[in-house]
Amino acid sequence: MKDLLSVVIPAYNEELRISSTLERLCGYLRDNSWEFEVIVVDDGSSDSTVSIVENLSRKYGNIRLIQYSKNAGKGHAIRTGVLSSRGSLLLMCDADLSTPIEEIEKLTPFIRSGFDIAIGSRGLMESDLVVRQPWYREIMGKVFNVFVKIMVIRGLKDTQCGFKLFNGNVSRRLFGKTCIKGFSFDVEVLFLARQEGYKIKEVPIRWLNSPMSKVKITRDPLKMFLDLLKIRTYWLLGKYNKPV
Repeated sequence: MKDLLSVVIPAYNEELRISSTLERLCGYLRDNSWEFEVIVVDDGSSDSTVSIVENLSRKYGNIRLIQYSKNAGKGHAIRTGVLSSRGSLLLMCDADLSTPIEEIEKLTPFIRSGFDIAIGSRGLMESDLVVRQPWYREIMGKVFNVFVKIMVIRGLKDTQCGFKLFNGNVSRRLFGKTCIKGFSFDVEVLFLARQEGYKIKEVPIRWLNSPMSKVKITRDPLKMFLDLLKIRTYWLLGKYNKPV
């Protein structure tokens, strides 16, 4: 019996690219004989994202839409999708598919060989950054990663790449504990995984920057830094010790 792959995609005002992403993703997985479900979590979009996904779900019966009216943040959207998933494997990927879906073949062997999480990384020498970010976003990312290493978790080159593959049961256990609703949710779930002794493998991937990033450079870096403080504070206060 084949493993069921759950793919969780957070979406907020993605009408310009969600259709091509889902067509490409579903086409690849179907053509390569994957058993899969795609869970698109609409994070309060005000454009045509919902109707586009609904139309595609009629074409591909394994696309499922979860929606709510108020924008709550990427971390909240991912958590919602993960906790509704059924797969023995779970892939998080972004709506822009900046890491091509074909790269899943690089991550899967590590999960099958005993790792609990395999994360795509742009920070490894072997990674192929076909289209790089603008210089100021690269600097912002490097500075943020320094704070991540100082405050939360060491030993990882890139916590923020949106392409991560989990053992499905591990993903649901970890996201059942998460609290961060914004962009620092990646750091939180990897921190919890490290604290609970799960095995994490960082894997070089092919990556193409999308010019339509949802991270606002004038607003989000401060929020992400404050979220790092929250992660440490929540850990010290025992907030992550709730049963799942």
